[in-house]
Amino acid sequence: MENAIQPLISGQTGPLRGTVTPPGDKSISHRAIMLSGIAEGDTLVRGLLEGEDVLCTVSALLALGAQIKKEGDAWHIKGRGLANLIEPRAVLDMGNSGTSTRLLMGLLGGRPFKSSFTGDASLRKRPMNRVINPLKQMGAHFDSPDGRLPLSVTGPETLTPIVYCLPMASAQVKSAVLLAGLSAAGTTTVIESIPTRDHTEHMLKHFGANLIIERMPDGAESISVTGPATLKGQNITVPGDISSAAFLIVAALLRPASLLTLQNVGVNPRRDGLIRTLKEMGADITLSNEQDGYGEPTADITVQMSSLKGVTVPAGRVPSMIDEYPILAMAAACAEGTTRMCGLGELRVKESDRLTLVAEGLKACGAKVEIEDDDLLVHGTGRPPNGGATVETAMDHRIAMSFLVLGTATPKPIKIDDGHMIATSFPGFVDMMNGLGARIESLS
Repeated sequence: MENAIQPLISGQTGPLRGTVTPPGDKSISHRAIMLSGIAEGDTLVRGLLEGEDVLCTVSALLALGAQIKKEGDAWHIKGRGLANLIEPRAVLDMGNSGTSTRLLMGLLGGRPFKSSFTGDASLRKRPMNRVINPLKQMGAHFDSPDGRLPLSVTGPETLTPIVYCLPMASAQVKSAVLLAGLSAAGTTTVIESIPTRDHTEHMLKHFGANLIIERMPDGAESISVTGPATLKGQNITVPGDISSAAFLIVAALLRPASLLTLQNVGVNPRRDGLIRTLKEMGADITLSNEQDGYGEPTADITVQMSSLKGVTVPAGRVPSMIDEYPILAMAAACAEGTTRMCGLGELRVKESDRLTLVAEGLKACGAKVEIEDDDLLVHGTGRPPNGGATVETAMDHRIAMSFLVLGTATPKPIKIDDGHMIATSFPGFVDMMNGLGARIESLS
């Protein structure tokens, strides 16, 4: 059953001030649950994002035989062991989570039973052939007439290892093939010419997989995993999500006298593209208390209101900030001059066509915006656009949060048609924003 629609309105506010910890990193949370569920032994996870997307992953691993329970602020997982996963009795409902779906397709493509997937209306529109194609090469069988959900996958007794060159920069495709490689008879290799987020690699190493990463002569990276693999349970602390922190960072940049400190945020160098871009635009952002755990660096991020200027964001930066372009566009609409964001074709196949929704929403709010091929151009005037629009979110949590942030700065309030899906990645977003000084209210 679909959740009830929740329209929201965001009005101009005074300074945003305070110290908060963003919710746990969504990408790392998914992988922590998956790998602990297929490992042998016990895993303790702290800081897990308890958003709807991650809870879909939890439900799937329960259906596969893992034992998972929450006690206090920690999640206890007793892994089933990869070879002992059980066939799910019902269709796995992935909700809105593309990460859950694509990674589990890889994981279950290597198990000799049938697994079926479905999701909400948004997820059922997203392309899955990018994962299906390499898994078919490894011997998995798919029942998927149009390369979208609903679909089913049945694995052979043993997968065949492959060498797979990613046709696009995609951490999800890379991860799906590597997870399938855990069940293969030999070494599976993924080659990526453009580095993508490497949370799967860090997590696989942490759980004891035989993983080798090599730099190739042409600059590409080769990631190899050898199966069949046996993983062992490990303890994990999930850092705060830089993609969630991004909304708070931009909100503070846009309001005079704002000063925010965000604690224990993941600053993996393959996820920090937004921080680099905002600094190029003139943002006052500092990192402190920097630490490193199982390859995942963290820091406290302090940000205060800044005058921003337009910049050109190169296409090569896309993998390090793919989820942050909607909120970057809000900052660009308030900056002085033109910001050109290059190579955003992948935004067309996220939870929505984010490229079009961002452009149309900003235009409705009074900003001058253009789309040239896969580039987004936002022409800022040095002050926020007028606002006063009702923005279509198309069930996309990042579109919803981005325009609510913009509404804290525009002269006229901004309404969004629906905000219920924000809980997929940032439960408590409205309460946290309002606690810092925002004025976001429900219209239902």
